[in-house]
Amino acid sequence: MIVKRLFTTSVGRKTIVAITGILLILFIIAHMLGNWNMFLGPDAMNSYAQALHDLGGLLWVARIGLLVVFVLHVFFTIQLNIENKMARPVPYYKKEYIKASLSSRTMVLSGLVVFSFVVYHLLHYTFGVIQPETYKGNLTDSMGRPDVYSMVIFSFRNPLISLSYIIAMLLLAMHLDHAFQSAFQTLGFANKRNFPKLIQFSRAFAIFVFLGYSVIPLSVLLGIIN
Repeated sequence: MIVKRLFTTSVGRKTIVAITGILLILFIIAHMLGNWNMFLGPDAMNSYAQALHDLGGLLWVARIGLLVVFVLHVFFTIQLNIENKMARPVPYYKKEYIKASLSSRTMVLSGLVVFSFVVYHLLHYTFGVIQPETYKGNLTDSMGRPDVYSMVIFSFRNPLISLSYIIAMLLLAMHLDHAFQSAFQTLGFANKRNFPKLIQFSRAFAIFVFLGYSVIPLSVLLGIIN
């Protein structure tokens, strides 16, 4: 009964969006921390990548689980957005519209762009469809491990790839700016007293994620990582 209410009521679907959003935020943090191994050198990055690869079937279970979470988040976000527009065929007055932040007004658009980037990112770094000549499966380090470190450097030396990556991270940060506070608000963790601080923390977290991811391509382009 509870599962049915989650999928058939507006409150239930908002709860699914909030929970899947928090799970995706946790993945974003973990992925960023893993990427920072680039600053520790080839051995640290390739050891990290090899450790993930050695998980074997568990890694694919995690990937499929993450994909399911991602699809549920995108699907119900779009569905709720459509329902909101159908419930209010007359647009808000201009005064009310101004109150909404840019990040909140562009949640669906920024989410779809980030979704498209994730597909591109997987084709590039996971499946080697883009730049196959520098794919980790075709590069090995001195210990015979897939050379993920070199693959990342070769990729980000291309200014277009670095620029597209940074723009995608900017849109991700805009999405997180509203998504973070919205998720905790939906789950009942926000009230009049702590909401202003939650907004500030959400903004700070979004900036942190943007800088945390963008610092890698910028470091490669500037020759800090080579």
